[in-house]
Amino acid sequence: MTGTSKRTARWRRYWDKQAGSYDRTMAVWDRRLFGDSRQWACSRASGAVLEVAVGSGLNLPHYPADATVTGTDLSDAMLELARRRADELGRAVTLRQGDAHALPFEDASFDTAVCTFGLCAIPDADTALDEMVRVLRPGGRLILVDHVVSSTWPVRVVQWLLERATVPLAGEHFRRRPYLTVVARGLDVAERERFKVGLVERLVARKPS
Repeated sequence: MTGTSKRTARWRRYWDKQAGSYDRTMAVWDRRLFGDSRQWACSRASGAVLEVAVGSGLNLPHYPADATVTGTDLSDAMLELARRRADELGRAVTLRQGDAHALPFEDASFDTAVCTFGLCAIPDADTALDEMVRVLRPGGRLILVDHVVSSTWPVRVVQWLLERATVPLAGEHFRRRPYLTVVARGLDVAERERFKVGLVERLVARKPS
């Protein structure tokens, strides 16, 4: 097994173990920090939608009824929770196990790509973003929400200290800024909001036609 394969297997096991408590943990963060970000992101999705790092499917209730949703995640345990949620909602959703670094879809397959609170824990966030752009059709929308490096230096110091433990233990990054990668890739940022001392950033960008 290669080093990359070992890393992928490790994180798959980690997220399988986290699945049982994931919804409770995210409910706290949604209430205290993220606010209406799930609704914000999903309301801007349309057509054939791919959600990367779909997790337990917490976003599924918020997508427009006419959107065709496909979700992918590294963890089979998370996907099983997402399947149950989709069944409870009576919503047809395609769910596939997959690595965000190499999405199992053809180029230009989707109208919208969504990732909420996932890039912070994907080992190579830039590669994952490249993959999301790859599977988008020309003119398609990329919708991102995540916690990011703060806009105030005292909080940035705390984030740096936290990463000394969270990155090796859980792969959790606090100082990333996906917006900068999106701009560097030449996407047109149509909407962007940043709040909670810059800790949360959400954006909508379009792939060039």
